[in-house]
Amino acid sequence: MSRSLNGIRVIDLSHVLAMPTCMMILGDLGAEVIKIEPHWGDDSRDFGPWIDKHGKNRSGYFISLNRNKKSIVLDLKTSKGKEILRDLIKVSDVITENFRPTTMKKLGFGWEQIHDINPKIIYASICGFGHDSIEDYAARPAYDMVAQAFSGIMSLTGPLGGPPCRIGTSSGDITAGHLCAMAILAALYYRKKTGKGQYVDIAMVDGLFSMLLDAFNYYIVEGTIAEAQGTMDPHITPSQAFQTKDDWLIIAAQNDRLWSQYCRAIQREDLVDNPQFKTNELRTKNRKELLAILEPLMAKKTTEEWIDLFKKSDFQAFPINNVGDMVESPETKYRGMIREVNQPGLKKIRMAGTPFNLSETPGDIYAPAPQLGEHSENLLKTILGYSKKEIDELKKEKVIAPNLEV
Repeated sequence: MSRSLNGIRVIDLSHVLAMPTCMMILGDLGAEVIKIEPHWGDDSRDFGPWIDKHGKNRSGYFISLNRNKKSIVLDLKTSKGKEILRDLIKVSDVITENFRPTTMKKLGFGWEQIHDINPKIIYASICGFGHDSIEDYAARPAYDMVAQAFSGIMSLTGPLGGPPCRIGTSSGDITAGHLCAMAILAALYYRKKTGKGQYVDIAMVDGLFSMLLDAFNYYIVEGTIAEAQGTMDPHITPSQAFQTKDDWLIIAAQNDRLWSQYCRAIQREDLVDNPQFKTNELRTKNRKELLAILEPLMAKKTTEEWIDLFKKSDFQAFPINNVGDMVESPETKYRGMIREVNQPGLKKIRMAGTPFNLSETPGDIYAPAPQLGEHSENLLKTILGYSKKEIDELKKEKVIAPNLEV
């Protein structure tokens, strides 16, 4: 199978979630991702949930994020370790990291130094507030929760009138990872035209702030500060979750035509031309009165009963799935979003597939997550031409390490 990024080599110095997400995307699309780890490994190797038992290659968290990558253990505090990294930079297309802004400079691998080693390389970093930030923020560590809070997105999440809530997944990290992947691809395309490498500076806070969209525009245009609305769309009515007899159901009457279909399905056609509810603007203005009618009506049937009824009326309504519902959904499986992977030393495990469906070069899982240091010797031999004697000497000096799996 052809791979979109075949021939692109990435040196990956990242850990845990934000940049590893970016690297997972590039790996799924066919890039050669060389993950450089310290002797103790990426911190996420020690995160649960655990598959079979605790161990450096038993973390479900690590395995799910690090498929399609190669692992080399390298001590970058040694002169020989730094020499190996410099040699790898010379023959690579991209280098990535998500340390604090000062870390790479202290190691001697800031943007200027890396650009001098390889002017064509793309150097990408992710941190909380970005490398180019005002002094008060530049060096601050910012975890996902911090990014959600600072960006404003947490103030829009949660029940109407309730306290701010964290989005239920690590959206700051994951969004930054996706944005960084797009930025790297753009930089690679620019390099193809000009031959120039460049620096990519992604901030988790920027990524989440860019998602505010309509809330941002309402503040700029009207000075209105948006608040959390629960499941309710603040501009479209009815577009929200309704409690049924046994569960919840999403109703999205996004325009007047769908509003008419919905009214016919619930046998309340009298509401279509009601002067209070005739247009979306009127329905939103008179939302309180409309919900006083719809909420008790929706509670009279089960979610399944409503879905069957709406299908007959050609109106779309959907349940609110939990994670288990989604994993076991026939649609999820049909789309290839659940994959079985043979992880060495473990049973065949299920993981989320790639969402990148291209007709000619689709994303795929080509290889399981690596054991710690699994590719150290092979990479030094095949890419940099090290002899067995040189590799053995590096092991002896603990500059590199072979597979440390126990």
